Amino acid sequence: MTRHFTLALTCAALAVGGMAQAGGHEGNPAVKARKAHMQLYAFSLGTLGGMAKGAVEYDAAAAKAAADNLASLAALNQMAYWAPGTSMDDLGDQTEALPAIWQEGSKAAAIGGQLAEAAAALAAVAGDGQSALGPALGPVGQACGACHKAYRKPKS
Repeated sequence: MTRHFTLALTCAALAVGGMAQAGGHEGNPAVKARKAHMQLYAFSLGTLGGMAKGAVEYDAAAAKAAADNLASLAALNQMAYWAPGTSMDDLGDQTEALPAIWQEGSKAAAIGGQLAEAAAALAAVAGDGQSALGPALGPVGQACGACHKAYRKPKS
């Protein structure tokens, strides 16, 4: 399952890159790629969060798949779509990324490492039952929140 997900994500990245080179894109391709990445995070987290809260019936295979996908996403090298010059100061409303993410002393890379570790730990227990999800989701949420609080435009 993870291999198919990685293959699909690679194909999507190649398609975005091809559109950018062909001039057939709207907006910045790096911003589009990172928004897509965040949407995939949200999709997997929605599945896992719903199961952890009991809003969605727990399914070990689905939980494991969502957690494996999340871990794969967090482990991907994202440097190409976190390119300097793609903050909201540079591109306006195309993005919510604050310029602070690229400034000296930024902790974004370290937080990304924390997310990857937390997602891997979640993947290791996601199939072990609903009671395992909540405690393992906590560190994932903390890493997401830390990055969003420091490096994303606050929601109005």
